[in-house]
Amino acid sequence: MAEACDIEVVVFDILGTMVDEPGGLRAAIREAVPASDDASVDQLLTVWRNHVEREQQRIARESRTYVDTEVIDREAAQRVADRAGLTDPVAIARLATASRRLAPWGDSIAGLARLARRFPVLGLSNASRATLLRLNAYAQLAWHQALSADEARAYKPAPEVYRLALDAAGCPPERVLMVAAHAWDLRGAQAVGMRTAYVHRPVGDPPASTDTFNWRSDTLDELVTELTA
Repeated sequence: MAEACDIEVVVFDILGTMVDEPGGLRAAIREAVPASDDASVDQLLTVWRNHVEREQQRIARESRTYVDTEVIDREAAQRVADRAGLTDPVAIARLATASRRLAPWGDSIAGLARLARRFPVLGLSNASRATLLRLNAYAQLAWHQALSADEARAYKPAPEVYRLALDAAGCPPERVLMVAAHAWDLRGAQAVGMRTAYVHRPVGDPPASTDTFNWRSDTLDELVTELTA
């Protein structure tokens, strides 16, 4: 395990790690299609998430020109609307901006504030700049700096996205810690030399038996305590 004294800057994934992305999308779908039962909402959420994942993978394979998450979310909202029989353009437009209104996890705001007293803290997200601005305000996430994958015209786990954080940090990658609830995200950070910390969230991607992250914590509070001890 690395020592906290080895770390100069801490970088956080945001979607899923600091905010409840599936829960927020589920609430937005229920608002748009209020007659849907829980099973139907879950099916529509799967439609949304499958579209986002598929299109980001197409961009990674260069079979689609880069577009930001605002575009992909509008497409996802339209797919959900088509599946649900939703035709109200106002409701569809509001659904398309659901990623701007995702609630923080219960320990996110306080944990980030505690850590920010010790380290510079960066947010690094696949969310577009416009979405990220409004999401951070909505969720009250007080970063020293927030970076969007827009600037790299790629999506994590592409290495150029993590290099945005390394460029902002201005120190060697082994002195930069990437925190995420998604093992795939941390593997991407490891590939460019960053230290890594996995934080368990109900909606994350848990580590495989072969993963060797520098820290593993059940909660953000636990990780912050270790880093600031």
